[in-house]
Amino acid sequence: MYKFPIKSFVIATAIFVSSNNFAQDVLVNSLKVNASEKSKENFKFTDVINLANTSVKNQGSSGTCWSYAANSFLESEMIRMGKQPVELSQIFSARNVYLEKGKNYVRMHGAVTLGDGGSLHDVPNMLKKYGAVPQEVYTGLNYGTSKNKFAEMAALIEGLLKAAVANPNGELTPNWEKAYAAVIDSYLGQVPENFTYKGKNYTPQTFAKEVVGINPDDYIEMSSFTDHPYYTKTMLMVPDNWSFDMIYNVKMDDMTDVIDNALNKGYTVAWATDVSEKSFSWKNGVAYVPTKTADDMTTEEKAEMFNGPKPEMQITPEMRQRDFDNYQTTDDHGMHIVGLAKDQDGKEYYIVKNSWGATNDYKGYLYVTKNFIKYKTTALMVNKGAIPAAIAKKMGV
Repeated sequence: MYKFPIKSFVIATAIFVSSNNFAQDVLVNSLKVNASEKSKENFKFTDVINLANTSVKNQGSSGTCWSYAANSFLESEMIRMGKQPVELSQIFSARNVYLEKGKNYVRMHGAVTLGDGGSLHDVPNMLKKYGAVPQEVYTGLNYGTSKNKFAEMAALIEGLLKAAVANPNGELTPNWEKAYAAVIDSYLGQVPENFTYKGKNYTPQTFAKEVVGINPDDYIEMSSFTDHPYYTKTMLMVPDNWSFDMIYNVKMDDMTDVIDNALNKGYTVAWATDVSEKSFSWKNGVAYVPTKTADDMTTEEKAEMFNGPKPEMQITPEMRQRDFDNYQTTDDHGMHIVGLAKDQDGKEYYIVKNSWGATNDYKGYLYVTKNFIKYKTTALMVNKGAIPAAIAKKMGV
């Protein structure tokens, strides 16, 4: 279909959920051109559902959106469960993914993705294996920066892992893992074996059990593809699924049915998607699917893209699969769906929390149409209890 001008650059560098640590700054700056002058005054959004969530964060110059999105999601799960929410350390999750990803990289002789990228399932997976810590205990800011800046670390750990794969001794020793962890910890800080939170001592495992209180096995991922049987598991075929996790394949319309059911029952949803589309405006906080391609729009139409509600193209499963297969839908970014709103014409939009700071028209949130979700979603992660009974039965969950 239509493509944002930086799409070829996005593909070449696997922007955002990627191995390039400057990815967020590049993409956010590029997306500034996707804006209209009078957008906020021409959209009149009314909240229908707006579920509790913690404050908007800024992932800085790091491709760790998946960790920010999924940890925000777990924080909302704590609220839903009646717990006092804790700002969980996003970089604790990311650090543990770096460790596991490095092991996979060496075992796979370097034939898997490196860098900051990950998937939504990585956060509950790391919670299960390593536990959790509060953000105040482990910030990941270990060398004087006020926000994440991971490019130098990424370059060093890539060099170290490539040296291990080259295997100059002819046989790997256990020392490469120690050296690898030491480089990561020199940048992000060592994880404390014990820490005090609100006057009580915890380990990451006891904190996860006693304070967070979330069962990682309660969460599943899904997407929609026509090349695999529906309601069965399939591999999430994106480069940043470094752990080769399986997800449920559902019908395209099931995705929005799941989100609607979740929100109505008080559950939020973690969302992975393509954000490099011309019709995704971070500045204006709106994403939709125009009836025309960017190439077919006049200059005036492009300028007016976000100045009020517009009609949308109807999406089919075939369109969705085609664009995924030809790299027009890429796994760019992770965010957190926290509510539902209507515009002045009664059209529904999902309220989405981002991790790029509170710098856009809606202070860090966006309004995304259901058609955009159907077209450009690469994965959803939900609590099993959020899935409609009929769909859950077909999935066998």
